[in-house]
Amino acid sequence: MEYIEIEKDLIPYRFDIAIDGKTYTFEVSYNAENDYFTVDLYRNDQLVIAGAKAVYGRPLFAAHMYLDVPQIPIIPLDVSGQTERVTWDNFNKTVFLWLVSDDG
Repeated sequence: MEYIEIEKDLIPYRFDIAIDGKTYTFEVSYNAENDYFTVDLYRNDQLVIAGAKAVYGRPLFAAHMYLDVPQIPIIPLDVSGQTERVTWDNFNKTVFLWLVSDDG
């Protein structure tokens, strides 16, 4: 498995990423009051999804698979099993956005 590197010090920020042969733009934001992250997803400079919350153990865009979103699940996980929530303190330290493909 591979994960998507998030540069927390740059938040809010945008970056392009190629997933399964398509290029997407992610815009990562952070809600400091409630300690959670969201991702806006763009494809060809068009907003596809606004404010998808990064929820531990749940695919990032699962509720929107009918849209032009990555078909490979992107799941916030701590593979060591030490946490069960995405927070500022653990995101991109122990919890990463993993690309979970069928081939592992």
